[in-house]
Amino acid sequence: MAARKRRSRVPDDTPPEDRLAAPSGDGPAAAGGAVPSPSPPADDPQADAARKGGTARDDDATRDDKGHAEDDDAARDDEQAARGDEEETRSSGALDPEKADQPFGERDPATGGPVERPVPATVTEPVAPEPGAPDPAHDIEQRKREAGVDHRFPFGRPGEPIGRAHPFIFGFTGALGVITAWMLVKAATNAKSVLVMIVVAMFLAVGLNPAVERLRRFGLPRGLAVGSVFMGVLLFFAGFVASLVQPVSEQVTELRKNIPDYVTQLQNNERLAEWDKRYGLLDRAQKAVNSKGFQDSLTDTATGIGKVAINGVFQTVTILILTLYFLGSLPQIKAFFYQLAPRSRRARVALLGDEILDRIGGYVAGQFTIAFIAGITSYVFLTIMGVKYALALALIVAVTDLIPLVGATIGAVVVCLVAFLTGTVTDGIICVAFYVIYQQVENYVVYPRVMKRTVDVQPAVTIVAALIGAALLGVVGALLAIPTAAAISLLIREVVMPRQETL
Repeated sequence: MAARKRRSRVPDDTPPEDRLAAPSGDGPAAAGGAVPSPSPPADDPQADAARKGGTARDDDATRDDKGHAEDDDAARDDEQAARGDEEETRSSGALDPEKADQPFGERDPATGGPVERPVPATVTEPVAPEPGAPDPAHDIEQRKREAGVDHRFPFGRPGEPIGRAHPFIFGFTGALGVITAWMLVKAATNAKSVLVMIVVAMFLAVGLNPAVERLRRFGLPRGLAVGSVFMGVLLFFAGFVASLVQPVSEQVTELRKNIPDYVTQLQNNERLAEWDKRYGLLDRAQKAVNSKGFQDSLTDTATGIGKVAINGVFQTVTILILTLYFLGSLPQIKAFFYQLAPRSRRARVALLGDEILDRIGGYVAGQFTIAFIAGITSYVFLTIMGVKYALALALIVAVTDLIPLVGATIGAVVVCLVAFLTGTVTDGIICVAFYVIYQQVENYVVYPRVMKRTVDVQPAVTIVAALIGAALLGVVGALLAIPTAAAISLLIREVVMPRQETL
């Protein structure tokens, strides 16, 4: 159809004379629809009819081509008009940037319409002083020009802010940091006793948690398991105190009854009588006892002993109460601290934290096991030897054996001293020999096997940690030093060393 359209629109360049002189039936047809077809013979009516039919068909085809061309032009016009209408009737009012004749400014993203911004006000910049310019201290206009006064800044434009690298800012920030650190140290020093009680209570709670978990495996709820374990701890302390009350009260009563005999023995002692004649010991002792300073010092000493006893009882009760609370809410406490870690590392932090807590619990369980063995062994030995107050002395050995390194030695010294005072010299020597042998067995056989399965710390690390802990916090530091060393060694082995291998 397009070829026919092109062919029908080609102009006829044939001269008129040639077009008229062309034969009617001979010769080839010229290009284009204007050259007439050869005329059929006049005496052939069928050929004439065929010629008329062909001419009619050519005219119909030409009209069809023109109609299609007009339809195509109308379709294109309608499409352009529809596009224009679509551009003009868009609900947002936005135009296509590629078809826009002129670039349009900022438009509202909600409505698509142009945004009218207020014309920015002229800003007066500060003018640098020129040579020979008047002094702004005396000339008001010069003052305004140099300061850049306008309607926004009636007192001149402000200067650049002081950067963090400015010496004043750096020094002030450093001074604030030093003051804050000093205040934190002072606060920690003032609250040292409270912090120590909290740490000891948490340590005991973590150490008793394995016993609670073991009872839970038997079907007990956590509350009942915590109550059972805590009741066992209370019974242990009550038994220890009760075992000490009897020997102490008996010794005080015996001392009170024997005071007159002691005085008589001192008076009849020949050596003491000779020293009294030479140096006047009894007169000096009597004057010292009757002096006001001696009585005041004796009162202060008694008051101090009473305060220490009351403070010890208060701290013990506080630690027991805190231990009960920490033991009951230990899962929630662990979950709270685990949630402080980033989500991407929380699982690994939780695994390492559980392992550290398990090692602390194992250390406490191991220490109690070693102390129990020492107490039972001491009680059996002292009972066989017939030493007075065997139960109380055995409990003292068990409690002091909880202290690393020096605890067993302290308990042995107490027992041997009591054996010398209440028995014969032979009993004392036998006690010394027994505890020397027992400490060797405990240090080289019992202690390594128990601690190897619980904390997995080298003996040298144990000794160094216990010495450092004792130097920092005394007995409490010595108790906490070994599990702390175990936790640090675990973190070094699982976190620091693998990271060093990747560098």
